[in-house]
This record gives sequence, structure tokens and C-alpha cells, in this order.
Amino acid sequence: MSLISVVIPVFNEEGNLEALHQRLAALETGGGDRYEFLFVDDGSRDASREIIRRLAAADPRVRYLFFSRNFGHEQATTAGLDQVRGDAAVLIDSDLQDPPELIPEMVRKWREGNQVVYAQRRARKGESIFKRATSWFFYRVVRAMSDCDIPQDTGDFRLMDRRVVAAFRRCRERNRFVRGLVAWTGFRQVGVPYDRDERLSGRTKYGVIKLMRLAFDAILGFSTLPLRLGLILGLLVSAVAFVEMCRVLYQKFFTGLAIPGYALQTAAILLLGGVQLVVIGLVGSYVGRIYRQGQSRPLYIVAEESEDAASAPAAANGDPRESPGGERGRGESTR
Repeated sequence: MSLISVVIPVFNEEGNLEALHQRLAALETGGGDRYEFLFVDDGSRDASREIIRRLAAADPRVRYLFFSRNFGHEQATTAGLDQVRGDAAVLIDSDLQDPPELIPEMVRKWREGNQVVYAQRRARKGESIFKRATSWFFYRVVRAMSDCDIPQDTGDFRLMDRRVVAAFRRCRERNRFVRGLVAWTGFRQVGVPYDRDERLSGRTKYGVIKLMRLAFDAILGFSTLPLRLGLILGLLVSAVAFVEMCRVLYQKFFTGLAIPGYALQTAAILLLGGVQLVVIGLVGSYVGRIYRQGQSRPLYIVAEESEDAASAPAAANGDPRESPGGERGRGESTR
């Protein structure tokens, strides 16, 4: 009999939490595994925290961490994985688009020897054509540009063996892309296809700007290809400018052709300036990431936690309560 830890990031999901807990609680019925449910609230402004406290009071399997403010979905996921104590950990969002009933199938695949079992979407119900198109484009661009094998059409819904969790805990960069970090660990992985449901209630927290920011973090965090593309583009522009210069000199000195004014020169200067700005911007993005990493600020700050969370085992690279990974407020553990 194994202990399966389920990590649930939460941000303003008051309409989904009780239904999610009911479906998660039913997983133990008729099965041989035990479960724990770790809710990580990322600074919700609705009644999510009150509901989670009530669930924890009624169900000893429920644990929770409450952030001092909104730190982001990737940080909430990281905090949950820092505190899990099961033989395997499952990541699942709290909007009920990913069905908890798929977890036993993921556990079965894990027992077959796979150390990462990711849920791969076949269909996405209730989403616009624009959202489906941008998601399709996002996964393929990230996969093509990254240095590790990130599965297509997969979110954070996945199961990880405790060895994968231990390896993940050692990755403490600030600009995080969780599914990329899991793929980077290189453990044996397999997919489980499923159809994604509509949200039970509420609205998605990932708009176009957040998705673009996530894509930017994914590409810059797992590839230096943008810098190489900038170099290639600079070389191409330089080659075109050299050829054009040779053509102009030939026409001036050997054909006697009158060279018109400054239109061509102006266009060339603007083109070269644009390329320089793009390359400088890419370099600045990488330097900015280095600067943020060098500040060594905690990834998240926990303002309140259940007693079980406070006594959870330390992370693989040291207790996250005492490392740059995460920080807790003092004297605020409750149950």
C-alpha cells in the first residue's frame, strides 16, 4: 500500500473546491492506496481559504499552505512538492478540468515502472478556437526550441515518483516552468490520453499575457537558441549589407550609373538598428534572469499552514523553510 500525495494549487476557486475534494476523497474507495491532499493557496481573495480550513477540519487527509500574497502558479506547485511525503506525488489544478478519476490509471502506469506519468489532452472542451490554436502553437514552439523533451499537449496534471520529486526540489531557479523542469530531470515518462473537461465554475486565470510570459520563461529557461538566432540574423544582415555595398561600388566606379539619394542607406540603417535592438533585448532578458536569481529571494512565503504541513519532511536539498526556496511566517501554524 502506497501513499499518494495530491498537490492542488488554488487561486480564487471557491466554487470548485468542495466538489474537487469529494471526487478526490472517493479515490480511496475500493483501492489499496492511501492519499493525502495538499492545498496551496496562492493569495486568493475569495472564500477559498475558509473552505480549505473547513475541509481540513473535517478530513485528516487534507493539509494546506497559504501564501502571504500571490506568487504565481509555478511557485504554488513548487511549494506543494516541497512538502509532499508520499511515495508518489500528483499535480492537479483546482478547476476540475482535469478529472481526478484518472489518477488511479496514472498510479497503475507508475507501478509498471514509469517514474513520470503525464496526462496528455486529446480534446479541450469549452475552449475557444483561439485558445486551442495558441495552446497548440505554444507546445510545439517550446518543444522545438527547448533543450529537453517536453511532451506536447500536456499541462501540469501528472504523477511523479518520489525520486523525481527529490530531483525537482533541487531546481530552485526563480523563473519557473514546472513541466519543463520535470522533463529536464530525464526520468522514464509515459503519457495517459484523456479529454479535458470544461471548468466547473469561475474563469481561467491564464489570459493571453500570462500565457506569453509562461512561453517566454519556458523558452529562455531551457534554451539559448534565441541568442544563437540573434547571431545568425546579425550575420545574415551583415552579409546582405556587404553584397549591397559591393553592388553600389561597382555601379559607381565601373558603370557610371548615378546612385540615387539616401533612401537605400536609410532603410539599411533602420534594418540594422532593428536587428541590434532585438539582440540587445534578448541578451537583456537573459541578464535580467541572472540578476533575479542572484538576489536569492525566497520563491514563496507561507503565511499560514496546517500542523501536518509544518511537520512535513525536509526537501531533498535542505528544509525549504530555511533555504532560498521558500520561507514561512513565524507563529502562524494552525489546524
